[in-house]
Amino acid sequence: MLIIGSHVSYKKETGLVGSVKEALSYGANTFMFYTGAPQNTARFPINEDQVAEAFALMEEHNMIASKVIVHAPYIINLANGDEEKFDFSCRFLQQELQRVAACRMHYLVLHPGSHVGQGIDAGIDNVIRGLNHILEQDDSDVMILLETMAGKGTELGRDFHEIKRIIEGVKKQDRIGVCLDTCHIHDAGYSLNEFDKVLDDFDQLIGLDKLKCLHINDSKNYQGAHKDRHANIGFGEIGFDTLLNIIYHKKLEEIPKILETPYVDRMYPPYRKEIAMIKSKQFDPELLEKIKIHPSDES
Repeated sequence: MLIIGSHVSYKKETGLVGSVKEALSYGANTFMFYTGAPQNTARFPINEDQVAEAFALMEEHNMIASKVIVHAPYIINLANGDEEKFDFSCRFLQQELQRVAACRMHYLVLHPGSHVGQGIDAGIDNVIRGLNHILEQDDSDVMILLETMAGKGTELGRDFHEIKRIIEGVKKQDRIGVCLDTCHIHDAGYSLNEFDKVLDDFDQLIGLDKLKCLHINDSKNYQGAHKDRHANIGFGEIGFDTLLNIIYHKKLEEIPKILETPYVDRMYPPYRKEIAMIKSKQFDPELLEKIKIHPSDES
């Protein structure tokens, strides 16, 4: 079964209900959302009535609530050893875990963070320290998924070895997993044309049982560019057929696939047409132009 969705909005007025309705409009059976703006600390209380209504709506439309993903804010950086900034990140991530639990969700994707010049080893040690502190305080069943990164600047998680080192340092192993981003690992240097080998490497180093989410994105950059610039499905350097092979890989059938591709002209979400294209397994080279001409189809 194909489990596919995209990033959707989460607004104060409609909460999780609005997120579900947006995902349904794209033809999705799962989705990903932030519980507030990813760039700041502004948050509003989780509305329990809206959560209950959202779950009823998901059940009515056969959406897979257990595969819905929440993404942590970008401003969390556990790798930074500055104690004031480190403490802030710990407190904010603890708050996000509570919000995810209040939404009845089970997975929170987290960027490992940037060591800001302190070095990879120090950065990894900080992430481990932070995760152990946070998970010791948290009694929810939410699993933190470390996202594979492109290796831009001083960010950690640029290869499976760094992800493995972090996971091995976490005491509560059942609370830690991985989100694999296709654009990121392509930009990090992995060849997605040899995806079976990539998956075997992941399995040997980390274990496929830890892989809980896939971010499906094409890339505007060449392999190994360490840039992290997403492209629409089939319109980048990875290519439609390669991404389709990953999406429909037999070993990944039970893992949710989430699109984070860019809006067309920064205005029109492409997800309904991209998901339809993925389901049909037929690439449409005029897709982006069609979205520009008929943007109302994407609302």
